[in-house]
Amino acid sequence: MTDPSTSAHAPSPLDEASVRRAYSRWAPIYDAVFALPFFTGRRAVARLINRMPPGRVLEAGVGTGMALPLYDRRHEIHGIDLSPEMLAKARTRVARKRLDNVASIQEMDAGELDFPARHFDAVIAMYVMTVVPDPEKVMAEFVRVSRPGASLIVIGHFASTGGLYAWFERRLAKYAARIGWNPDFPVSRLTNRTDLRLKSSRKLGPLWLFTLLEFERV
Repeated sequence: MTDPSTSAHAPSPLDEASVRRAYSRWAPIYDAVFALPFFTGRRAVARLINRMPPGRVLEAGVGTGMALPLYDRRHEIHGIDLSPEMLAKARTRVARKRLDNVASIQEMDAGELDFPARHFDAVIAMYVMTVVPDPEKVMAEFVRVSRPGASLIVIGHFASTGGLYAWFERRLAKYAARIGWNPDFPVSRLTNRTDLRLKSSRKLGPLWLFTLLEFERV
């Protein structure tokens, strides 16, 4: 694996302003559109987290908080997101479902986390890494706030290596700023790190479009 501080990567087609605009547009209909397509991923992550001993968990890109009710109440959950519109819905969900294990819901940039080093026992990033403008910086922040041995769980749609999917992803990528995510994102941007050990990688539905990566902080 390569040193994350020296790995080369293509410039992102996204920036923070475009992400905020996109998710401001998505917020009113996000649950209706994505609750079912993302359910398999949310359930898979919750099962991994709920097998852990009680601990402190960060969900980056918490969005409207759809996953929050799935976590075991033994865990102390912190959720962050860039979108105030999404976070308002997450806070409503926490209050409505009386999720007293959710310690905080904050507007925060995942690339500049306002948490101390080695603070979390697990970090979750579902459908986030193809959205952020600088994934390498975000991954470095996840590592910084994770204790050694902590789990880092990522779900995303990563670029296909060939065939019709790859053709479609390359053409869709020019609209990344408008849709709010990068469809032509190579998984190597996350796996080529010396400070994380990839424990497992598996495809998820629907249509096996998404991949769950489970890392251990070394």
